[in-house]
Amino acid sequence: MSAAAMVAPEPSLAVLLRALKLPTFARLYEEIAQKAEQEGWSFAQYLRHLAILEVEERRRKRIVRNLKASQLPSEKTLATLRKQRLPAPVAKRLPTLCEGSFVERGDNVLIFGLPGRGKTHLACAIGHELIRRGRRVLFVPTYALVQRLLNAKRELLLEKELAHLDRFDAVILDDIGYVQQDRDEMEVLFTFLAQRYERKSVVITSNLVFSEWDRIFKDPMTTAAAIDRLVHHATIIEMVGQSVRAEEAAERAGAAARNRRKKSTTADAPATTTKKNKNSEKGTTTTKNQTRSTKESTTTGEM
Repeated sequence: MSAAAMVAPEPSLAVLLRALKLPTFARLYEEIAQKAEQEGWSFAQYLRHLAILEVEERRRKRIVRNLKASQLPSEKTLATLRKQRLPAPVAKRLPTLCEGSFVERGDNVLIFGLPGRGKTHLACAIGHELIRRGRRVLFVPTYALVQRLLNAKRELLLEKELAHLDRFDAVILDDIGYVQQDRDEMEVLFTFLAQRYERKSVVITSNLVFSEWDRIFKDPMTTAAAIDRLVHHATIIEMVGQSVRAEEAAERAGAAARNRRKKSTTADAPATTTKKNKNSEKGTTTTKNQTRSTKESTTTGEM
Protein backbone atom coordinates (compact mmCIF):
# COMPACT_ATOMS: atom_id res chain seq x y z
CA MET A 1 0.00 0.00 0.00
CA SER A 2 1.41 3.40 -0.96
CA ALA A 3 2.07 6.13 1.62
CA ALA A 4 -0.48 8.37 -0.10
CA ALA A 5 -3.20 5.77 0.36
CA MET A 6 -2.45 5.56 4.10
CA VAL A 7 -2.96 9.30 4.71
CA ALA A 8 -6.11 9.90 6.76
CA PRO A 9 -8.77 12.13 5.19
CA GLU A 10 -8.71 15.72 6.30
CA PRO A 11 -11.41 16.61 8.85
CA SER A 12 -14.29 18.73 7.63
CA LEU A 13 -14.65 22.39 8.58
CA ALA A 14 -17.60 21.54 10.82
CA VAL A 15 -15.53 19.01 12.74
CA LEU A 16 -12.68 21.49 13.14
CA LEU A 17 -15.05 24.19 14.41
CA ARG A 18 -16.54 21.84 16.99
CA ALA A 19 -13.04 20.83 18.08
CA LEU A 20 -12.38 24.52 18.66
CA LYS A 21 -15.63 24.66 20.71
CA LEU A 22 -17.40 26.91 18.20
CA PRO A 23 -20.77 25.13 17.85
CA THR A 24 -22.62 28.20 16.52
CA PHE A 25 -19.95 28.66 13.84
CA ALA A 26 -20.31 24.99 12.92
CA ARG A 27 -24.10 25.17 12.73
CA LEU A 28 -24.43 28.41 10.78
CA TYR A 29 -21.31 28.95 8.67
CA GLU A 30 -22.87 27.58 5.45
CA GLU A 31 -26.10 29.56 5.87
CA ILE A 32 -24.24 32.78 6.67
CA ALA A 33 -21.84 32.15 3.75
CA GLN A 34 -24.79 32.22 1.34
CA LYS A 35 -26.06 35.44 2.88
CA ALA A 36 -22.56 36.96 2.71
CA GLU A 37 -22.26 36.06 -0.96
CA GLN A 38 -25.69 37.51 -1.79
CA GLU A 39 -24.98 40.77 0.02
CA GLY A 40 -21.36 41.09 -1.08
CA TRP A 41 -19.75 40.93 2.37
CA SER A 42 -16.00 40.89 2.75
CA PHE A 43 -14.37 37.88 4.37
CA ALA A 44 -13.79 39.94 7.55
CA GLN A 45 -17.49 40.90 7.67
CA TYR A 46 -18.46 37.26 7.29
CA LEU A 47 -16.20 36.17 10.15
CA ARG A 48 -17.30 39.05 12.36
CA HIS A 49 -20.97 38.17 11.88
CA LEU A 50 -20.33 34.54 12.84
CA ALA A 51 -18.29 35.65 15.86
CA ILE A 52 -21.15 37.89 17.05
CA LEU A 53 -23.62 35.01 16.76
CA GLU A 54 -21.25 32.73 18.70
CA VAL A 55 -20.84 35.27 21.49
CA GLU A 56 -24.60 35.91 21.74
CA GLU A 57 -25.37 32.19 21.91
CA ARG A 58 -22.75 31.65 24.60
CA ARG A 59 -24.18 34.56 26.58
CA ARG A 60 -27.69 33.13 26.31
CA LYS A 61 -26.57 29.69 27.47
CA ARG A 62 -24.56 31.21 30.32
CA ILE A 63 -27.64 33.09 31.55
CA VAL A 64 -29.75 29.92 31.42
CA ARG A 65 -27.04 27.99 33.27
CA ASN A 66 -26.53 30.68 35.92
CA LEU A 67 -30.26 31.10 36.42
CA LYS A 68 -30.65 27.39 37.09
CA ALA A 69 -27.73 27.41 39.53
CA SER A 70 -29.06 30.51 41.33
CA GLN A 71 -32.14 28.75 42.78
CA LEU A 72 -34.01 32.04 42.42
CA PRO A 73 -37.82 31.75 42.44
CA SER A 74 -38.76 32.03 38.76
CA GLU A 75 -41.87 34.11 39.44
CA LYS A 76 -40.17 36.82 41.54
CA THR A 77 -38.74 38.97 38.75
CA LEU A 78 -38.54 42.68 38.04
CA ALA A 79 -41.45 42.30 35.59
CA THR A 80 -43.75 40.89 38.29
CA LEU A 81 -42.64 43.36 40.97
CA ARG A 82 -45.38 45.90 41.71
CA LYS A 83 -43.21 48.96 41.45
CA GLN A 84 -46.08 51.35 42.17
CA ARG A 85 -46.24 49.94 45.71
CA LEU A 86 -42.56 50.48 46.44
CA PRO A 87 -41.62 53.32 48.79
CA ALA A 88 -40.38 56.28 46.74
CA PRO A 89 -36.73 56.06 47.93
CA VAL A 90 -36.64 52.35 47.06
CA ALA A 91 -38.14 52.90 43.59
CA LYS A 92 -35.50 55.58 42.98
CA ARG A 93 -32.61 53.28 43.92
CA LEU A 94 -33.89 50.16 42.18
CA PRO A 95 -32.52 50.84 38.65
CA THR A 96 -29.02 51.45 40.00
CA LEU A 97 -29.14 48.26 42.07
CA CYS A 98 -30.28 46.26 39.05
CA GLU A 99 -27.34 47.57 37.02
CA GLY A 100 -25.06 45.80 39.52
CA SER A 101 -22.31 48.33 40.13
CA PHE A 102 -22.47 47.45 43.83
CA VAL A 103 -21.35 43.90 42.92
CA GLU A 104 -18.25 45.22 41.17
CA ARG A 105 -17.29 46.99 44.40
CA GLY A 106 -18.16 44.05 46.66
CA ASP A 107 -20.80 46.16 48.44
CA ASN A 108 -23.85 44.77 50.23
CA VAL A 109 -27.60 45.41 50.06
CA LEU A 110 -29.56 45.16 53.31
CA ILE A 111 -33.36 45.11 53.02
CA PHE A 112 -35.40 45.63 56.19
CA GLY A 113 -39.14 45.52 56.78
CA LEU A 114 -41.99 43.83 58.58
CA PRO A 115 -43.29 40.50 57.25
CA GLY A 116 -45.21 40.73 53.96
CA ARG A 117 -43.66 44.00 52.74
CA GLY A 118 -42.07 42.49 49.62
CA LYS A 119 -38.46 42.18 50.81
CA THR A 120 -37.87 38.77 49.23
CA HIS A 121 -39.45 39.75 45.91
CA LEU A 122 -37.31 42.88 45.72
CA ALA A 123 -34.11 40.93 46.46
CA CYS A 124 -34.99 38.26 43.89
CA ALA A 125 -35.84 40.87 41.24
CA ILE A 126 -32.38 42.39 41.72
CA GLY A 127 -30.87 38.90 41.53
CA HIS A 128 -32.60 38.12 38.22
CA GLU A 129 -31.34 41.39 36.73
CA LEU A 130 -27.78 40.68 37.87
CA ILE A 131 -27.89 37.31 36.11
CA ARG A 132 -29.16 38.95 32.93
CA ARG A 133 -26.05 41.12 33.08
CA GLY A 134 -23.72 38.14 33.33
CA ARG A 135 -23.36 37.92 37.13
CA ARG A 136 -23.50 34.74 39.17
CA VAL A 137 -26.07 34.83 41.98
CA LEU A 138 -27.19 32.36 44.65
CA PHE A 139 -30.52 32.66 46.46
CA VAL A 140 -30.74 30.72 49.72
CA PRO A 141 -32.84 30.97 52.91
CA THR A 142 -30.47 31.83 55.75
CA TYR A 143 -31.39 28.76 57.79
CA ALA A 144 -30.52 26.52 54.82
CA LEU A 145 -27.14 28.18 54.31
CA VAL A 146 -26.33 27.85 58.01
CA GLN A 147 -27.11 24.13 57.96
CA ARG A 148 -25.08 23.73 54.78
CA LEU A 149 -22.05 25.40 56.37
CA LEU A 150 -22.49 23.50 59.62
CA ASN A 151 -22.57 20.16 57.83
CA ALA A 152 -19.44 21.12 55.90
CA LYS A 153 -17.70 22.04 59.15
CA ARG A 154 -18.57 18.66 60.68
CA GLU A 155 -17.11 16.96 57.61
CA LEU A 156 -14.00 19.17 57.82
CA LEU A 157 -14.96 20.69 54.47
CA LEU A 158 -15.86 24.23 55.55
CA GLU A 159 -13.02 25.87 53.59
CA LYS A 160 -14.03 23.97 50.47
CA GLU A 161 -17.67 25.02 50.87
CA LEU A 162 -16.73 28.66 51.42
CA ALA A 163 -14.58 28.50 48.29
CA HIS A 164 -17.56 27.15 46.34
CA LEU A 165 -19.79 29.98 47.59
CA ASP A 166 -17.05 32.44 46.67
CA ARG A 167 -17.74 31.68 43.00
CA PHE A 168 -20.99 33.64 43.27
CA ASP A 169 -20.78 37.40 42.77
CA ALA A 170 -23.74 37.90 45.09
CA VAL A 171 -25.39 35.62 47.65
CA ILE A 172 -28.96 36.50 48.66
CA LEU A 173 -29.60 35.50 52.29
CA ASP A 174 -33.35 35.49 52.80
CA ASP A 175 -34.96 36.01 56.21
CA ILE A 176 -31.89 36.27 58.40
CA GLY A 177 -34.14 37.42 61.23
CA TYR A 178 -35.88 34.06 61.48
CA VAL A 179 -32.66 32.23 62.31
CA GLN A 180 -32.23 31.62 66.02
CA GLN A 181 -28.89 29.81 66.12
CA ASP A 182 -26.85 28.05 68.71
CA ARG A 183 -23.21 29.03 69.03
CA ASP A 184 -21.90 26.66 66.34
CA GLU A 185 -24.45 27.90 63.81
CA MET A 186 -23.73 31.52 64.69
CA GLU A 187 -20.01 30.97 64.18
CA VAL A 188 -20.30 29.50 60.67
CA LEU A 189 -22.64 32.34 59.61
CA PHE A 190 -20.22 34.93 60.95
CA THR A 191 -17.33 33.15 59.19
CA PHE A 192 -19.22 33.29 55.91
CA LEU A 193 -19.95 37.03 56.25
CA ALA A 194 -16.39 37.83 57.32
CA GLN A 195 -14.94 35.80 54.44
CA ARG A 196 -16.88 37.83 51.85
CA TYR A 197 -16.18 41.21 53.49
CA GLU A 198 -15.04 43.81 50.94
CA ARG A 199 -14.66 41.14 48.24
CA LYS A 200 -18.04 39.66 47.35
CA SER A 201 -21.56 40.97 47.86
CA VAL A 202 -24.37 39.71 50.05
CA VAL A 203 -28.00 40.77 49.77
CA ILE A 204 -29.82 40.25 53.08
CA THR A 205 -33.51 40.47 53.93
CA SER A 206 -34.49 40.86 57.58
CA ASN A 207 -37.56 41.57 59.66
CA LEU A 208 -35.28 42.51 62.58
CA VAL A 209 -33.59 45.90 62.87
CA PHE A 210 -29.93 45.97 63.88
CA SER A 211 -30.75 46.57 67.55
CA GLU A 212 -32.38 43.13 67.63
CA TRP A 213 -29.59 41.22 65.89
CA ASP A 214 -28.27 39.95 69.20
CA ARG A 215 -31.09 37.41 68.85
CA ILE A 216 -29.22 36.08 65.79
CA PHE A 217 -25.61 36.18 66.91
CA LYS A 218 -26.20 35.85 70.67
CA ASP A 219 -22.89 37.40 71.69
CA PRO A 220 -22.84 41.26 71.72
CA MET A 221 -19.26 41.44 70.42
CA THR A 222 -19.97 39.08 67.51
CA THR A 223 -23.18 40.97 66.74
CA ALA A 224 -21.33 44.29 66.61
CA ALA A 225 -18.57 42.83 64.44
CA ALA A 226 -21.06 41.32 61.98
CA ILE A 227 -23.05 44.55 61.68
CA ASP A 228 -19.87 46.59 61.26
CA ARG A 229 -18.71 44.43 58.33
CA LEU A 230 -22.10 44.46 56.64
CA VAL A 231 -22.83 48.18 56.83
CA HIS A 232 -19.29 49.38 56.03
CA HIS A 233 -20.06 49.25 52.28
CA ALA A 234 -23.81 48.82 52.03
CA THR A 235 -27.04 50.18 50.64
CA ILE A 236 -29.76 49.99 53.30
CA ILE A 237 -33.37 49.75 52.15
CA GLU A 238 -36.47 50.03 54.32
CA MET A 239 -39.68 48.45 53.03
CA VAL A 240 -42.53 50.31 54.69
CA GLY A 241 -46.26 50.50 54.03
CA GLN A 242 -49.02 47.94 54.04
CA SER A 243 -48.43 44.21 53.80
CA VAL A 244 -48.28 43.13 50.16
CA ARG A 245 -49.68 39.73 51.12
CA ALA A 246 -52.61 41.31 52.95
CA GLU A 247 -53.39 43.58 49.98
CA GLU A 248 -53.20 40.68 47.54
CA ALA A 249 -55.46 38.60 49.79
CA ALA A 250 -57.97 41.47 49.91
CA GLU A 251 -57.84 41.78 46.12
CA ARG A 252 -58.45 38.03 45.72
CA ALA A 253 -61.36 38.20 48.16
CA GLY A 254 -62.83 41.16 46.28
CA ALA A 255 -62.46 39.38 42.94
CA ALA A 256 -64.12 36.25 44.36
CA ALA A 257 -67.02 38.33 45.69
CA ARG A 258 -67.48 40.01 42.30
CA ASN A 259 -67.48 36.63 40.58
CA ARG A 260 -70.12 35.34 42.99
CA ARG A 261 -72.31 38.38 42.35
CA LYS A 262 -71.85 37.97 38.61
CA LYS A 263 -72.83 34.29 38.76
CA SER A 264 -75.82 35.14 40.95
CA THR A 265 -76.97 37.80 38.47
CA THR A 266 -76.54 35.38 35.57
CA ALA A 267 -78.52 32.71 37.39
CA ASP A 268 -81.38 35.13 38.14
CA ALA A 269 -81.60 36.38 34.57
CA PRO A 270 -83.58 33.41 33.07
CA ALA A 271 -86.16 33.59 35.86
CA THR A 272 -86.64 37.30 35.25
CA THR A 273 -86.94 36.70 31.51
CA THR A 274 -89.51 33.96 32.09
CA LYS A 275 -91.53 36.24 34.34
CA LYS A 276 -91.41 39.00 31.74
CA ASN A 277 -92.53 36.57 29.05
CA LYS A 278 -95.44 35.43 31.19
CA ASN A 279 -96.48 39.01 31.87
CA SER A 280 -96.19 39.74 28.16
CA GLU A 281 -98.34 36.74 27.30
CA LYS A 282 -100.88 37.79 29.94
CA GLY A 283 -101.01 41.29 28.51
CA THR A 284 -101.47 39.94 24.99
CA THR A 285 -104.30 37.70 26.14
CA THR A 286 -105.98 40.61 27.90
CA THR A 287 -105.69 42.76 24.79
CA LYS A 288 -107.18 40.01 22.63
CA ASN A 289 -110.09 39.59 25.05
CA GLN A 290 -110.71 43.34 25.05
CA THR A 291 -110.68 43.40 21.25
CA ARG A 292 -113.09 40.46 21.09
CA SER A 293 -115.45 42.19 23.57
CA THR A 294 -115.39 45.37 21.52
CA LYS A 295 -116.24 43.50 18.36
CA GLU A 296 -119.08 41.68 20.06
CA SER A 297 -120.48 44.98 21.40
CA THR A 298 -120.32 46.54 17.98
CA THR A 299 -122.11 43.61 16.40
CA THR A 300 -124.86 43.73 19.01
CA GLY A 301 -125.38 47.45 18.40
CA GLU A 302 -125.73 46.92 14.69
CA MET A 303 -128.34 44.28 15.23
